[in-house]
Amino acid sequence: MDMSVNIAGVRLKNPVMTASGTFGSGMEYSEFVDLNKLGAVVTKGVSLEPWPGNPTPRVAETYGGMLNAIGLQNPGIDTFIERDLKFLSGFDTKVIVNVCGKTVSEYLGVVERLADTDADMLEINVSCPNVKEGAIAFGQDPKALADITEQIKKKARQPVIMKLSPNVTDIALMAKVCEDSGADAVSLINTITGMKIDVRTRKFVLANRTGGLSGPAIKPVAVRMVYQAASAVSIPVIGMGGITCAEDALEFIMAGASAVAVGAANFTDPYVTEKVIDGIGEYMKSNGIKDIKEITGCVS
Repeated sequence: MDMSVNIAGVRLKNPVMTASGTFGSGMEYSEFVDLNKLGAVVTKGVSLEPWPGNPTPRVAETYGGMLNAIGLQNPGIDTFIERDLKFLSGFDTKVIVNVCGKTVSEYLGVVERLADTDADMLEINVSCPNVKEGAIAFGQDPKALADITEQIKKKARQPVIMKLSPNVTDIALMAKVCEDSGADAVSLINTITGMKIDVRTRKFVLANRTGGLSGPAIKPVAVRMVYQAASAVSIPVIGMGGITCAEDALEFIMAGASAVAVGAANFTDPYVTEKVIDGIGEYMKSNGIKDIKEITGCVS
């Protein structure tokens, strides 16, 4: 039984990885999860300089999920390389570094610093606000998305995954823009913009007013978008959004995802990634599937 997948020339032992921002760099979770068993660890977003993040409160529970407005708090690339990448180098798993920035030059600065490291792939978070374009996210403007993809590909030593924002009219178009601009893969979906109001205090629950919605509530939207993206491009698609069990992951794979990422579920069950891996294996065994690729995109 072969669960391995190939993403832009990088072989993962299985199609299950962590979603950025929900697993740190695996340090805390390594007490519960055998990181060697994962297909890949996707790190929390890292920027050129340290980011303090947004003011609190910045997390709120919602029906079927959660809202977060963390603001990509991180210690910056120098500390990340010295601490986080050094830690992950001790495990037999692929490392995908999530990159964020507020200008193209900031993204490029991180990409250049990672060039000579052990990072296996880069995931570019284009849901960040483009401060030079009125804070519109890079991933919401096809021209901005094409530009940043092309520039990063010129500098990157590792394969580049563009992480797409779902807050767009046509996700297939955005995926195609990435492919045409040289991206090696796309991942989706990032969180959906949402809001929560406390009716007792008559105030916004989050200090930032809006936040990113994740969790089971967004899964049907995510599966639909992954199907549309996978139908539009020939590069690998990594699916995520509300995965809590193997059946959820298999939906994304059947919709066309070559791999999947588990996100918010890590907060409620730190063992969930291993359970998803084991569950996919059990499904393949009970259904006589010898290679995971037999069911990838099977509904198309």
